[in-house]
Amino acid sequence: MQNKYLNEAIIGNKNMIATFTEKGELQRFYFPSKDNRQYINFYHTGVKVNDSDVIFLHDDINNIYKQYYDTDTNILNTEVTNTYFNLRIVQTDFISIKENVLFKRYIFLNESKIDLNIRFFIHSELLSDKNNFVSCKILDNGMFQYAHDFVMSTYSKTDKVVKHQIHGSKETIKRGDIHDKDYIGMSKDSSLCYEIGCLKPGEKKSIDICVAVDENKNVSQIENEINRISKIDISKEYNDTKTYWRKYVKEHNGLNLKDSTNSYEEKIFEIYKRSILLFPLLQNSETGGIIAAPEIDEDFTKCGRYAYCWPRDAVFITKALDILKMEKETEKFYKVFCKKTQSKNGSWEQRFFTDGKLAPCWGYQIDETASVVYGIYEHYKYTKSEKFLKDNLQMCEKAIEFLENYVSDWLNIKIHEDKVKEELEQNINSINGHKYHVSYDLWEMHEGIHLYSLASIYSAFESMKNIYAILGDDVSNFENNRLKQEKVLKNQKIIENLQSEIKKFINENLFDDESKVFLRNTEDKKMDISMLGIVTPFAVFKPKEKKVRNTIDRINLTIRTYTGGYQRFEQDHYMKGNPWPIANLWMSLYYLDSGEKKKAKECFDFVVKTAGKHCFLGEQVNNDTLKPNWVIGLGWSHAMFIIVLEKLLG
Repeated sequence: MQNKYLNEAIIGNKNMIATFTEKGELQRFYFPSKDNRQYINFYHTGVKVNDSDVIFLHDDINNIYKQYYDTDTNILNTEVTNTYFNLRIVQTDFISIKENVLFKRYIFLNESKIDLNIRFFIHSELLSDKNNFVSCKILDNGMFQYAHDFVMSTYSKTDKVVKHQIHGSKETIKRGDIHDKDYIGMSKDSSLCYEIGCLKPGEKKSIDICVAVDENKNVSQIENEINRISKIDISKEYNDTKTYWRKYVKEHNGLNLKDSTNSYEEKIFEIYKRSILLFPLLQNSETGGIIAAPEIDEDFTKCGRYAYCWPRDAVFITKALDILKMEKETEKFYKVFCKKTQSKNGSWEQRFFTDGKLAPCWGYQIDETASVVYGIYEHYKYTKSEKFLKDNLQMCEKAIEFLENYVSDWLNIKIHEDKVKEELEQNINSINGHKYHVSYDLWEMHEGIHLYSLASIYSAFESMKNIYAILGDDVSNFENNRLKQEKVLKNQKIIENLQSEIKKFINENLFDDESKVFLRNTEDKKMDISMLGIVTPFAVFKPKEKKVRNTIDRINLTIRTYTGGYQRFEQDHYMKGNPWPIANLWMSLYYLDSGEKKKAKECFDFVVKTAGKHCFLGEQVNNDTLKPNWVIGLGWSHAMFIIVLEKLLG
């Protein structure tokens, strides 16, 4: 088993996502959504050559590997060359656009000078628990493994199973000596064998395997579906899938990038195209919810999991979607997902399943709510659609009302007849007596009053003012939302007063008079990359203000590493405290706003040179190897890359 925390390659369609190691091992298989649920514990394939033991394709000392995508597609190829037998196996994995099926094609090429007799093995173990036992039934051409509410089928289009084993396969599979009298049994792991036959020197043969997941039905329905899929022309599916993704990349080349003229530009272009191909794999096509990344840690062994939709992360991603001409996907996120997930009091919780159900949370984060209002106005800036603003006006106002109450409560500001109490009372950090729960910071680690959080609220208020200005003073724009012009004007005044108080609070309580730099919260003086939020994206302060410049200098002295990568904050120990591409891209955005393009490009270049082998961006970069080492394919990283690239290109 390879490192389960690293998804080196990702494929999928609108309902299904699969991830692989760099050696072609299938790690995860999600259906019917990208976040819930995953079925396999392991899915191993191997070959028995002449009288050898089974040579597992993902793990043999004599195997060498080469892995690549078909150009501009989500079709993955893994070449495995066994140097002992000089047998080359080309494994191609793709998920059909029209069918929710993982197709796996294996081509065997004899590059030796002797005959090679080949048998092909599959050993699959599904996840099981005491309330959902897995069983297996063997078919002529494969098997289906099933529990009460799902069935996963593995079968060949044309080849018959020559041997199988349901019970005790783990003890016999290595030798390839699987055998079983039972055609049905209670076991979470089972194995199959197919006869490939004798390959003469220079000869090649192939086998096509289909893997499908569906709800458990009666036996005849399952077998009928297997028979139907078995008749599909896989070569046609392959060509249709390739055509679809290449067309998709062209249609969503929102920055109109051209073919590169050197290796540096080529790397940028490849990350750019991989971002285009990744985003649809992260989004729920029905609701618009977007997972942060394909899952890496189902059992919560090192983190709180990643295949959930954080509204904040998704807002950054939707900005990238707009740049890439994916406006419909952005609108679905706001008009369907956000409306579905907004609480009665107007807020959004920390995270959700992409179908809109509340996911496991561990505290409140005020910037989740503020980010949605900010994001709605940002989307308008790309589309200029007043209808979009009208459709989401009531949702925004509920959120703004929550933010108004939150700010006035936590900063002890009283809102009476459009007047705001000018002096802040003492003990603002105490949660005692407050109506609203204290907020976590951006990194979900510290509770309190945070610079980034206040900046996000300030920007949400600014966005609401802009939305009112765009819709104008025509009362008919608001009648359908039960809002009169008088109430709009009153709300605008409250917002302006609260913005003033937020900025005043920041200057008085989140600025260190001794060091002349901003503070990330009211509790400590650690530098934090999220402090850049006061400039970009939330524009509370201008990039060249002295206080801001001092803070930037301090950030460069404290959290910039020797490789040029930036950590999140001082003494960050999460996963060894490596640099984050997000942090570098954030610095790049700041330098672009301040007119320092050379420095911006230096920060950007670190991200380019540390992208993964398939041009995926991770959450972190190993400072020693300069390779992604945690959460490969993070949507937020790819979104920031697209946002920075747009600004770099002007």
